Amino acid sequence: MLPECFLRLAKIYREHGFRLYIIGGTSRDILLGIDPADFDFVTDATPEQEKEFLPEADYAFAKYGSIKIFDNGIEIDITTLREEGEYIDYRHPSYVRFITSPERDSYRRDFTINALYVDENSNILDFHGGMEDLKNKTIRFIGDPDERVKEDPLRILRAYRFQKRLDGFRFDPLTEAALKRNEGLLEKLNPEKVRLERNKE
Repeated sequence: MLPECFLRLAKIYREHGFRLYIIGGTSRDILLGIDPADFDFVTDATPEQEKEFLPEADYAFAKYGSIKIFDNGIEIDITTLREEGEYIDYRHPSYVRFITSPERDSYRRDFTINALYVDENSNILDFHGGMEDLKNKTIRFIGDPDERVKEDPLRILRAYRFQKRLDGFRFDPLTEAALKRNEGLLEKLNPEKVRLERNKE
C-alpha cells in the first residue's frame, strides 16, 4: 500500500502536468513490505516549476534539484530527475542537468534495488533488474561496480548498512569484490562525512 503522503502529493503534481515517483530506499522498503525509514520521491518538475504549486516547500537546495516538504510531521525529499557529470572529488558531480526521463535518471543511482520507480498507480519502472534482485535478495551495483564506488566511496558503507538491515540479502560477487578493492578510498573523504554515515548503522 502506497503512503498517503505520496498519493496526496502525486495528485497535486498530476494536476499541474507533472509526474511523481517513489524511489530509492523508500520504494525498496515498500516493495519488501517494510515501513520506510524515510521518504524520497522524484519528479519531472523542476524546482522553479514546483514553486508555483508548492510555495511552502523548503528550496534551500533547489539548485541541485532537491526540495523538502513537511506533511503532517513527515519530512519528504523530492528531487528532480537529473543527469550528472563525472565525479571530480569522490562526492560531487561536475554538473547536474535536469531531465524528464526516469530511465536516464536511473543510471546515476547506486544499487539496482534502489532504482525502482513506483508511480501513484503502483506501476513499477525497473531498468536494471531490481525486482529480480529483490526476489533473490541480491545487492548489486548498477553498471561498473568500481565506477559506482569511485563516484562516491560512502557507497561502501551504505552497501554494508543495507546488507545488515535487509534480512538475508547478499552481495553480488562483482559488487562484493569492488567494495573490498576500494575500501582505501574512504580515507580520502572528510572524516566527519564517514562518521555520520557510520552512525546511520
